[in-house]
Amino acid sequence: MKISPARTGAFDILARIEGENAFSSILLPQVTARLSDADRSLCYELVLGSLRRQIYLDAVISRFSGDKKLDPEVRTALRLGLFQIIFLDRVPAHAAINESVNLVLRSRKRSARGFVNAILRKASAGVPELKFEDPVGEICVMTSHPRWLVSKWVADFGFEAASAICNANNKPVSPAFRLTSRYFKEFGRSKATIEKICNDLGLNIGSIRESGLVADCYFADEDRIQLRHAAEKGYVYFQDAGSQLVANSVQLRSGESFLDICASPGGKVTKIVAEAEISRSIFVAADLSTSRVSNLKANCMNQGLESVNVLQLDATRELPFSGGSFDAVLVDAPCTGTGTIRHNPEIRYRVNSEDIHAKQEKQRRILENASKAMKVGGSLMYVTCSLEREENEGVVSSFLTGNRTFALRKPSAPGRFIQESGHLRTFPSDFEGDGFFMATFIRNAE
Repeated sequence: MKISPARTGAFDILARIEGENAFSSILLPQVTARLSDADRSLCYELVLGSLRRQIYLDAVISRFSGDKKLDPEVRTALRLGLFQIIFLDRVPAHAAINESVNLVLRSRKRSARGFVNAILRKASAGVPELKFEDPVGEICVMTSHPRWLVSKWVADFGFEAASAICNANNKPVSPAFRLTSRYFKEFGRSKATIEKICNDLGLNIGSIRESGLVADCYFADEDRIQLRHAAEKGYVYFQDAGSQLVANSVQLRSGESFLDICASPGGKVTKIVAEAEISRSIFVAADLSTSRVSNLKANCMNQGLESVNVLQLDATRELPFSGGSFDAVLVDAPCTGTGTIRHNPEIRYRVNSEDIHAKQEKQRRILENASKAMKVGGSLMYVTCSLEREENEGVVSSFLTGNRTFALRKPSAPGRFIQESGHLRTFPSDFEGDGFFMATFIRNAE
């Protein structure tokens, strides 16, 4: 019973995501670390693709099986097989069928062997047409998003925008990355042209491209293995374009102090420090748990940033700083992450309305505590990677109502991302980045 390492890895990851509420972003790097480059690539595609199409795949399974109750292992094997048959043209149907059957045998579900084989052979001959009661239902199944979430987005943003978001969440984009402080120390701070970056990192000319919307952001269309090695050496850091856009909006001057209180894994603070070229400034980055702080420290050190002071603290409690300690404070608030579903597809199946309201209360407390650490005339930046108005505009409105000395100021960002309200907002349907929200406040005198 021979099964490719990519498929056994994908099956095991999907089983843990389903059974343990684990996260693909954590499991994929761990499981694929021991795989060949080709198997690693396929494993990523199988896991993320199956998650992105899960509701649709289950609807097809239901049509073929007559709503038969299935063991989790059997359903996972069917999802993997169907995804390959329907969406991966380069994978022969017989390979997808045989290895899915073997995955069932590997899971000691021998009695389901014939059933899985029959379902997948039917699918290879043709997928049934699905029928829907209404347009929202069609979006839900065809893009695999829960109905309550699609309905919410329709109410918040309109039907066309909600449909575009759902479709964008299922379209992979080239990985975004940036250069690090270690790169600048090694290769200099002269204008980093595409040709220079490729020469410095040993990439093929044309394998990467510069973002036309986010300054100093690049996309890796090819040579991703070589770039991964460059990231391990600390020369580049893979960071979503939306996250980089937010970091670019933080404006600091020489001698100013900066605090990032929800900083891990450190993408924003390390970008701010690396590109600011600021002398005599104080940088403090903090997070809640020991593991997150360790990850934050490791990322700072890997990128050659010894100047960042890393702390462990609970931002829902009073901060251990005297009032008015910092010129700029960044609150990258814990959120539902619905703006990152394209990269973290399982989020769509886990988030619920109760989560949104619980996050909103926590975000409000963190923002309130952070505001007390600011100097008069300083900037307070509130950021989430959520699309939900409750976590964004709702928190901002509540904060301003209770803090009259604070006023909104437009973030420093391209005009296309600035809303009429003065907030920065991105949607995954707008560009090759995740959905982010940012509000910038200035603190006035009493």
